[in-house]
Amino acid sequence: MCQAPRIRQARWSSSSNLSTIPAADKPYYITTPIFYVNAAPHIGHLYTMVLVDVLKRWQQIKGKEAFLLTGTDEHGMKIQRAAAKEGIEPKEFCDNNSNKFRELAAAGDISYDAFMRTTSPEHKESVSEFWLQLKHTLPEHLGLYKGIHEGWYAVSDECFYPEDLVRPDIVPQTGKKIMVSDETGSEVEWVKEETWFFPLTKYKDALLKFYDDNPNWITPTHRMNEVRNWVGNHLEDLSITRPAARLSWGIPDPEDHNQTIYVWVDALINYITQAGYGSTWHSSSDNMGIWPADMQVIGKDILRFHAIYWPALLMALRLPPPKRLLCHNHWTMSNRKMSKSLGNVVNPFFAVQRWDIDPLRYFLMRNGSFTKDMSYSNQLIGSVYVKELQANIGNLFYRIARPKVTAKWSTLEAVATYREGGFNEMHEHQSEQLFHSLDEHLEKTPPAFYEEMENCNTGGAIREIFNLLRETNRYVSDTEPWNLVKAPDSESRTLLNLVIYNSAEALRIAGILLQPIMPTKAALLLDELGVREDRRTVEFAVKGKDADYGTEAKTGDPAARTKKWDTIFPPTPNANDSDAEVMEQLSSALHDKTKNKMNQVAELLAMEARMGEEAVAKMLAELHAAKNKAQSL
Repeated sequence: MCQAPRIRQARWSSSSNLSTIPAADKPYYITTPIFYVNAAPHIGHLYTMVLVDVLKRWQQIKGKEAFLLTGTDEHGMKIQRAAAKEGIEPKEFCDNNSNKFRELAAAGDISYDAFMRTTSPEHKESVSEFWLQLKHTLPEHLGLYKGIHEGWYAVSDECFYPEDLVRPDIVPQTGKKIMVSDETGSEVEWVKEETWFFPLTKYKDALLKFYDDNPNWITPTHRMNEVRNWVGNHLEDLSITRPAARLSWGIPDPEDHNQTIYVWVDALINYITQAGYGSTWHSSSDNMGIWPADMQVIGKDILRFHAIYWPALLMALRLPPPKRLLCHNHWTMSNRKMSKSLGNVVNPFFAVQRWDIDPLRYFLMRNGSFTKDMSYSNQLIGSVYVKELQANIGNLFYRIARPKVTAKWSTLEAVATYREGGFNEMHEHQSEQLFHSLDEHLEKTPPAFYEEMENCNTGGAIREIFNLLRETNRYVSDTEPWNLVKAPDSESRTLLNLVIYNSAEALRIAGILLQPIMPTKAALLLDELGVREDRRTVEFAVKGKDADYGTEAKTGDPAARTKKWDTIFPPTPNANDSDAEVMEQLSSALHDKTKNKMNQVAELLAMEARMGEEAVAKMLAELHAAKNKAQSL
């Protein structure tokens, strides 16, 4: 079951003895990257957290226990310099910024089970053990060796780049000539220093074989091609320490405090620190608890570290790599790359305050992409909010489960009619085909949603629910239950109950499946439908699976009607949040039929279900243009 705030969550503290879990019974272990604390969180951090949380909650409503790890990466040159710039000690700097990421997780309703900090004592112990095993337990040609490293280093990326991936550039503001990374555009500086090396080139064949044996290891698949190209053409031995004289803020080599362990080696190990490595288990012959991770979610900018360095380091110690990597793209602001210098970085805390967390989660999961960068704007969110949440879900619910005071029907009566076999004896004549026109959508949506979620395609999954509910709006518009309720004959009453039952089933199934995406709003929807808490798992997201829910209609005093501010998706404070052009076209085309804004959007949804989105958009534009022309004559 996946419901907030009453959700039963598989939670463990970081001190729990996870190594005692039998491998076959281990929770589904999913991780965010640990977030670098050199700056405040932005909307991209919230997106990653929400994506991982949604995938965790999906496992839970399938009946699987799940464990979510998030946290902060707190070592390295960037932190050292940022703290110095603020005139405070690095630890104080990290404490302040790490707390902001905890606050973001709380604001995002992220059901994490552990929050890892790389400055924690248990993590330092884990890194030290990993380091000593790399140095002392491997064959000479596969273990660490000392040497002099020369190369181009990007402090902002905490990464060396090969000569063929560096180019000259000019700083626009000053005209200063610099060298930058081809991949990231970050400035690089030439560094020559004594270091310990990990012989990454010796693992080239093993990496390529691993990719061959696991072609679907990385989602999306085109990222695997990038990784294979890097391993095949750009692989170099990895410098995995920095002189302490240059970098003091990090975990020292336990045998030589003149060397500081490379921040990325330090950071990657956090995933097995949480699983108990170095404290309760030490090799793959031990019970590794929740390791390997079932899914590690990362941004495209850190793919190489997770898809090349991480599996190679694990291979060196004969530890299994994670089962799957999911690599997402980045967010832009109105199609422009977010940048502190441009002042267009979205503050996620402000976004949550403006939209409430569940609508924001819905938008991020709807528009998230693994193949292209994603655009964020309040206008985009506003259009989605009005059409897909207020109208397609909220307004549909109130039409079905909270009819106007004169409409005497209820979901309780409709479900009871189904339970008692009241629809079995219906006469099958031509006119009744319309009343079964929702059946195919109710049947095909749950398996289609399931497949999309198994492929981590939250946008595709949301589209399946949107289409189901849009068809339900069409179904209600076509069957006109407000007319059926006026007829005195028993057959009309049965048809009325069939319409309400099918529509309630669409809402119930949607509510169950949307729980990972909008845990609070989905729980509210299911509560309002009278769905029991023990019937909110995926197995119940099938038509007819639950025949014991529903509520009485609130009829009587008009004052008892639900106020719009008390609805599941209330109006937004800013009237400009929705697509003004579409709303103007709708008002123009449907003014004679209904003046109610939500009913107009509901009719738009019904028309789209009948005709298709493009045809409706064209028709509305033509009607609006014709009306404007007539008014100007």
